[in-house]
Amino acid sequence: MSEKEPNNTDTSLPKEIWEKKLLENEDTATDWPAMDNPPVEPVAAAEEEKKAEPQKPKKEFKQNIWAFLLLLTFMVSSVCGVYLVLKPVDACNVKEEQTEEKGEVAGFSKNKKGKGEVAWIKVYGVISQDSNSGPFSSPSGASAIAKRIREAGEDKEVKAIVLDINSPGGTVASVQNIYSEILKAKKEKKVVALFRDVAASGGFYIAMAADKIVAEPGTITGSVGVIMQASNVEGLFDKIGVKVTPITSGKYKDIGSAYRPMSDAEKALLQDMVDDTYTQFFAAVKAGRPNVAADVLTEYTDGRIFTGQRAYNLGFIDKLGGEDEALKLAGELAGIKDPKIISSRSDSLRDFLFSVSSSMDNKSIVKQLESMATPSVAYLWVQ
Repeated sequence: MSEKEPNNTDTSLPKEIWEKKLLENEDTATDWPAMDNPPVEPVAAAEEEKKAEPQKPKKEFKQNIWAFLLLLTFMVSSVCGVYLVLKPVDACNVKEEQTEEKGEVAGFSKNKKGKGEVAWIKVYGVISQDSNSGPFSSPSGASAIAKRIREAGEDKEVKAIVLDINSPGGTVASVQNIYSEILKAKKEKKVVALFRDVAASGGFYIAMAADKIVAEPGTITGSVGVIMQASNVEGLFDKIGVKVTPITSGKYKDIGSAYRPMSDAEKALLQDMVDDTYTQFFAAVKAGRPNVAADVLTEYTDGRIFTGQRAYNLGFIDKLGGEDEALKLAGELAGIKDPKIISSRSDSLRDFLFSVSSSMDNKSIVKQLESMATPSVAYLWVQ
């Protein structure tokens, strides 16, 4: 073949045409078709999305500030309110004329227009010396009650005292403390005891110092006697592997211990002490109720309880009734035509606040263990 014929099976292009095509492809390689939202780099896209997000309004920050200020105001108001309640004097700077019109003497407040002349003193719950140690605790035991009686006895505005008793009794010394203060106050004032639901044992004891006694027919009273309870936790300690070894200066130093059995000699000693304490109780009842027959006095001072109606029939109380009868009787004894109550300043929200701390303190496991381990002699009706 003189001339080279084209080969139909050769698909390759001539060099000139191939280079021309390559140049055309290079020129159009970066030409993207028109798009409404051209693609962007990942970092740029993230920044765009961040910008597109709605910014948190400053309003939320302001709301947090207002909430904090509202909480702060509430806390300050609460502290101020508690302070005003606990403060024994008027914190509002009342004028002297207003203070004189109200009349505050000896721990009691009265309105002169009402001619209050009867001090009303409550004796509620178990009678014992105050032992509260909480930060909001207030004296509320026998010492506090005795103080109120003493203040009422020294107050010239007070003509009579009503002892509002709702108590099953209490420890011997605490009961006798209140009893002694009533005897002192009775030299200058007339004293009436009012029995509520329960006025038993120590509650009955302190009423023996009063001039007259008023009770409801269904009141539970009596229980003239002494009780001493000594616990024994030796069996419990054996189970948990605890052993107590006392070192004493004498064989009776740990008498009544809860960690060992009590000997017969120890029981005899404690019985003698209980009998002596009972003699003191019996003497108080005999002196306070001279009109009760001797045989009745002996029979009904064996620790038994009885109703207010039975007590009235036997001569242990003078009148059946409630608050109105007690107030009226106090007025009659003191020669007051229209007797009004002089309220104690301690009967306030302050007592409620303190009672919360007191009740929580008394219910603690430590207090319960102490009461179990320490025997006590009490004029107390045990239900």
